[in-house]
Amino acid sequence: MSADEKVELRSRRHERPRATERVKVASSDIPFAPSLGGAQAVARRSRSEDWAQAYLARVLGWDVFVGVLGAVLASVLRFGDGLTPGYVLLSAAIPVTWVLALAMSNAYERRYLGVSVEEYRAVGRAVVGVLAALAIAAFVANVLLARTYVGILLPLLLLGGLLVRRFMRRWLMARRSQGLLMQRTIVVGRADAAAALIRSISAEPLQGLQPVAVCASGLDGDWEATGSIEGVPVMGRPRDAVAAADLYDAECVAVASHPDLAGKALRRLAWALEERGMDLIVSPGLLDVAGPRLSIRPSSNLSLLHIERPAAARRAVFLKQAMDRSLAFVLLLLLSPILIAVAIAIKVTDRGPVFFRQQRVGVGGELFSIFKFRTMVVDAEERLAALARKNEGNGVLFKLQDDPRVTRVGKILRRYSIDELPQLLNVLIGDMSLVGPRPPLAREVEQYEPDALRRLHVRPGMTGLWQVSGRSDLSWEESLRLDLRYVDNWSPIGDLHILFRTFRAVTGGSGAY
Repeated sequence: MSADEKVELRSRRHERPRATERVKVASSDIPFAPSLGGAQAVARRSRSEDWAQAYLARVLGWDVFVGVLGAVLASVLRFGDGLTPGYVLLSAAIPVTWVLALAMSNAYERRYLGVSVEEYRAVGRAVVGVLAALAIAAFVANVLLARTYVGILLPLLLLGGLLVRRFMRRWLMARRSQGLLMQRTIVVGRADAAAALIRSISAEPLQGLQPVAVCASGLDGDWEATGSIEGVPVMGRPRDAVAAADLYDAECVAVASHPDLAGKALRRLAWALEERGMDLIVSPGLLDVAGPRLSIRPSSNLSLLHIERPAAARRAVFLKQAMDRSLAFVLLLLLSPILIAVAIAIKVTDRGPVFFRQQRVGVGGELFSIFKFRTMVVDAEERLAALARKNEGNGVLFKLQDDPRVTRVGKILRRYSIDELPQLLNVLIGDMSLVGPRPPLAREVEQYEPDALRRLHVRPGMTGLWQVSGRSDLSWEESLRLDLRYVDNWSPIGDLHILFRTFRAVTGGSGAY
């Protein structure tokens, strides 16, 4: 049976969103379908890019508004009513210059829309581009620009550009969370790798990918006897990827790591998808390696994927420690009224010690005493054994949603993580960091598998990916994966991002008990 007959057979066994007559496979000996006709390719491209064009039109309109607003405010604040004709012309050119600078900085690249920090980086590069354009124009015209005008204009453009992309990203995420504005995606690869890729895509709908079919090898039986993988219908083998994409009017093909889809075969697939206006995404099979650690190392006939080592350089560690201690000192000063009020509340309601000190395992396996506000009765540790069988944690961590040892004041402190504020003292001393893996107990470390010991390569933190992703609601495997991801990919900028996310997680109170 030829490949086109197989696809036609599958189309009768499953509901299909598009007519099957679009499937064109010349023979089973050709790995990927031939080119579409010109008009057909244009029609497909226009359908697949409708949502992206609408999104970019909105972004472009807001960028023009930011350029106009920045130019007007800079002119009014600097010159008032005394604006000269030269600055009128300059201010009129600012919106166009701003949009061109954004375009040259790849701010309107479709692949970055809503899923990459590259959108934000492009805004920074565009501001530098506008500054360069102003400097060149001033040099050519032999005029001296008012520094106040430039000093007001550039920060307004930077702030406005970032806010536009933040607003539009939230708009896009809101619709994608409802299943709208998604890219119909064909997943290609070995069955187990394809299943893992589908699970990853399904877990992050904000990436904008919607798996609609799988072309897999390595199945237990013939593909026609396999109904689906992870709920996505199987539509043939990897060689049928383009035929399946035609059938489903797909916008994207995602290739999981596959030994048969490399070199010439992958290049032919890229050519076929290019003519159809489809995107190609290749998963290298690397787990939890963040984008900043990946780069392409080109050679004469091969592009190599270079993976940087985790940020362990002395300057990065020094910067992290300096940032931790500086912020901890400032936060202790700002939060001192709250800390004093909590201490009084604990002392008045329970008359026991205000602080709870406990041995935790720090970086390199060294023990240190952690500071927390006491949220349980004084004899909580002695009563732990009687409650062990009621553990509602994730197996390694002991947690109870309604722990009878927690005091009335303690419940409030735990819900909003106020009990952890004294750990700022540990950060100031140097035992902990503001951001890092959760500081474990010695008995928890004794249960660690070899992979989990890597959590001890960095200082434990008051907050981290574990804190902002669900806290006690996470399974042990999920908590470990997040901590290991942090250990391998941490950076000072990433720490600041987690600190901002922590505020939202704490005020929501989810997973805290």
